[in-house]
Amino acid sequence: MTRALLIVDVQNDFTEGGALAVAGGDAVAAAVSALLAEHAADYDVIVASRDWHDPDSDNGGHISTQPDYVGTWPTHCIAGTQGAQYDPLLDTAAITHHVRKGQGLPAYSMFEGVTDGGERMAEILTAHGVTDADVVGIATDHCVRASALDAIAHGIRVRVLTDLVAGVAEESSAAALAELAHAGAELAPTGR
Repeated sequence: MTRALLIVDVQNDFTEGGALAVAGGDAVAAAVSALLAEHAADYDVIVASRDWHDPDSDNGGHISTQPDYVGTWPTHCIAGTQGAQYDPLLDTAAITHHVRKGQGLPAYSMFEGVTDGGERMAEILTAHGVTDADVVGIATDHCVRASALDAIAHGIRVRVLTDLVAGVAEESSAAALAELAHAGAELAPTGR
């Protein structure tokens, strides 16, 4: 068994004080860092994704001055800005691959992103023979959901660490977790 840790969008614009802040985002960043401090060696691959939207662009209609908060959003995670950077509470030292997504197009799943070297998630996981992945990050009801579903579709056994995710809304986050469980993901707190 080869295990990966997939860290989804733990960025300043998605944590407290950000353009699209999610309550509990800073706590997720700190808790993921604690997990890495104790268990980084348990993972063969540690991939972190970031929204990385093009400046001066609506990024394929993803960013809008009149967002509906379903398919269009206010300006967030613009490439090179503080909002697009990792939350400072996230220790990135153990991360083996950094994936940027949403460059000019709407993108929710980390599988839609690419590393600076041009690698895509599916290629990274296949190259390392990954069979299992723990998924953590922000937001449960959007990018965590999409990334975990794509991992399952790629044939990976997925476990969502439920104490290391934060969602936009309670109802939609609960629905996303139910959908993931139905698709075959294990839902479990850290340490189980």
